[in-house]
Amino acid sequence: MNPQAIKYVYLLGVGGIGMSALARYFLRRGAMVAGYDRTRVALTEQLESEGIDITYNDEPAHIPASWLDKSQREHLLVIYTPAIPATHQQLQFLREHGITLHKRAAVLGLISAMHPTLAVAGTHGKTTTSTLVAHILQTAGLEPVAFLGGISSNYQTNYLEGKAGSFLVAEADEYDRSFLQLHPQSAIITSVDPDHLDIYGVSEALISSFTEFALRVEDPSRRVIKTGLGLPDAVTAGAFRYSLNAPADAFATDIRLEGDTYHFSLIMQGQRWENFSLGLPGLHNLENAVAAASICWLAGVQEEAIREACRTFKGVKRRFEYIIRRPELIFIDDYAHHPEELKACIQSVKALYPKKRISGVFQPHLYSRTRDFYDGFAQSLSLLDELFLLDIYPAREEPIPGVSSAALLEKMSHPAARLCTKEALANLVKASKPEVLLTLGAGDIDACVEPLKNELLNLLES
Repeated sequence: MNPQAIKYVYLLGVGGIGMSALARYFLRRGAMVAGYDRTRVALTEQLESEGIDITYNDEPAHIPASWLDKSQREHLLVIYTPAIPATHQQLQFLREHGITLHKRAAVLGLISAMHPTLAVAGTHGKTTTSTLVAHILQTAGLEPVAFLGGISSNYQTNYLEGKAGSFLVAEADEYDRSFLQLHPQSAIITSVDPDHLDIYGVSEALISSFTEFALRVEDPSRRVIKTGLGLPDAVTAGAFRYSLNAPADAFATDIRLEGDTYHFSLIMQGQRWENFSLGLPGLHNLENAVAAASICWLAGVQEEAIREACRTFKGVKRRFEYIIRRPELIFIDDYAHHPEELKACIQSVKALYPKKRISGVFQPHLYSRTRDFYDGFAQSLSLLDELFLLDIYPAREEPIPGVSSAALLEKMSHPAARLCTKEALANLVKASKPEVLLTLGAGDIDACVEPLKNELLNLLES
């Protein structure tokens, strides 16, 4: 399949963050783009406003007729996401009519083969890191193509158009071994903590997959690896190593936090770069910045552009995103859905607001992940002063007997943790009069953010 010959594109799950970026890629290249998604949300409304025809009904009759014209088959591309169930009516119809369906990862892999690709992998941190990589390249005037796993707050999109022959920045997703479809010239690996054990079974299989991904970067010096990950020597020998603040090829030093901005010096292969700043709270984000600076330095970006990009980087929607920021109330929304991500987020908030009571709303994502990390979730969530625990968001999964938010709550000995429905959430949170509120999770908890914001603002003004 030649991406440049495509005239018609249909995406099953077009509202997904990765799928929508592909939709925008083909639309910008003159293809007619349409798709299906289950629910109309802000992102699908944006796609519709850009000229993409979207249906929210999975009956095959809602597929535009032009996309089914047999004379156009060689110019037709149908992309699907693993979140689409095998019982989906349109999926079954397309297969029964002999139309080849392509996974999102495979299509991104084909596109990456057409560009020098900078890929960012890791079980945590890849969205923020890849978005900063794209911002550094943009600041340096290199105009990258970028497929991001979140909405950049600088550019209000998850896709940057770039220019012919430019770098491509891609978030390299380990789910379903998707990142093995990419062709990276250089790559970052931020973390390899166990996750997606519904796919991998055991953490050793996950490590093996990351190893295979890293070895796709032929030049070892362009493998940007966080220190201490425990990857095999075949990956780390000759690799570029980075760290938050421990000696490595790149690390931060003289770190100080003023308000919610980090000021630091950056050590880059023996050079000392001074007067850096980053306005993203959390030492994990500072570590992500070291990684992003490293891969861009290896790509030829100069110190001054990296410094300016770090200073002006606004982050990613739903990654430590401030919703309300007043002296009497802080409300932060974050995508954290793994125990290590939750711990990093909550600890960052506690460091910023050490004298305030920290309340959290958490929606577990996937039955399998909840089952696999009961103890880790219990430990991380216990860092909160108060917890409202929503039901598990199933995504692509069927329920697993005995796995529930109630079972997770039983693992916790927390006097201020309670189960809560989304319908009751706003009133319960308002009644608790939070000082700092976090909404946490990767499901549809983002739909609760605006109602909570409105209720809390009304509370402040009453």
